[in-house]
Amino acid sequence: MHDTLDISQNKKLLWLMALACGLTAGANYFSQPLIHSIQQSFQVDAAQAQLTVTLAQLSYALGLLLIVPLGDIANKRKFIPGLMCLAGIGLCLCACAVNLPMLWLGTMMTGLFSVAAQVLIPFATMAVKPEKIGEVVGFLMSGLLVGILLSTSLSGLLSNLVHWKLIYILSAILIFILAYLLQRELPYVMRQKMSYLEIFKSMAVLIVEERRLNFRAYVGAGAFASMSVIYSTIAMYLSAAPFHLADSLIGMVSLVGVFGALSARYVGKYADRGYGSLFTGLGCILLLSSWAMFYYSSHSIWLYILGFATTNLGLAFVHSCNQNIIFRIRPTAKSRLNSIYMTLYFSGAATGSALGTYAWNHGGWVYTCWVGLGLAVFCSSFALIDFVCYGKRVQASQHT
Repeated sequence: MHDTLDISQNKKLLWLMALACGLTAGANYFSQPLIHSIQQSFQVDAAQAQLTVTLAQLSYALGLLLIVPLGDIANKRKFIPGLMCLAGIGLCLCACAVNLPMLWLGTMMTGLFSVAAQVLIPFATMAVKPEKIGEVVGFLMSGLLVGILLSTSLSGLLSNLVHWKLIYILSAILIFILAYLLQRELPYVMRQKMSYLEIFKSMAVLIVEERRLNFRAYVGAGAFASMSVIYSTIAMYLSAAPFHLADSLIGMVSLVGVFGALSARYVGKYADRGYGSLFTGLGCILLLSSWAMFYYSSHSIWLYILGFATTNLGLAFVHSCNQNIIFRIRPTAKSRLNSIYMTLYFSGAATGSALGTYAWNHGGWVYTCWVGLGLAVFCSSFALIDFVCYGKRVQASQHT
């Protein structure tokens, strides 16, 4: 049994955790490049098929609010694998779906319990030296973000080569295997003695007392909402004129975001050294500039690909810095802090998906781009407020 998690001595465990983060988080994105195939398979209209994406995000947000806080009081060696197994059952339901409501049920169950990733990340920070928090969080976030990106690519590819349900079958098998391995490898970490009701009372106190937690949650929500506008419309936009791309090619487009996802590890290291505000600002600039590329992408698929890479890089910068900061606010309440932050973060994603779908259906690509830009401005505004209130103070304390 491991007493502490040492990044230099427990790389096997860290890789298992990173894989688990990527697989569980990515499971919520399988449907995004498959909207057209789902629509044809169940003979429903586009709006009904697109609702699958929004339900995945909403159920994940609900799990973040109701399940993740238990990470502070549960035996995580059993709790995390248990959540993963329940998410795997949801994936099995999706694979066996004979109609759209059954797919929705499986999607919501998967989303609700795949929050295992968001219990794993604060768990890792509980068993690592304070000066390594950003590095470890960045490593796990790289796994999570790469998993999200690969999930869309693989689901589109497998849909084109075999069937759109195959990705659900394979991921369910993998998640059960990972759950078993983690149950054997995860160390025991001390847990607090609190009731479920006391957890939520303490979360309310955190929301009231920790203004920086709120600011950073709004920054993250705005950034992910802006990105989710793209995720919710990628299949409809690239499958229509002038591109007419197949599911497999739509999924391959998202692979360019892997470079941004891999940057999270290195951003975390610099955030440990006090450059969190700087990299947050750079992330906001990248998000804003990506929408100019998207706006003119109807003239070139390469502009869309460049915009997709840029917005993924911006999101990685913002999110890695956010988590590095919030985990330091109250070290004894990391799961609750992460629950508050990630609930708003994925609520932002669900909002972005819904707004993106609405904009696409009522105003086409131009309206979609304006909505995405507006959400990036929202993110940048709160990043600026956070810097004015805390940025200079933190930098001064770190250089004295």
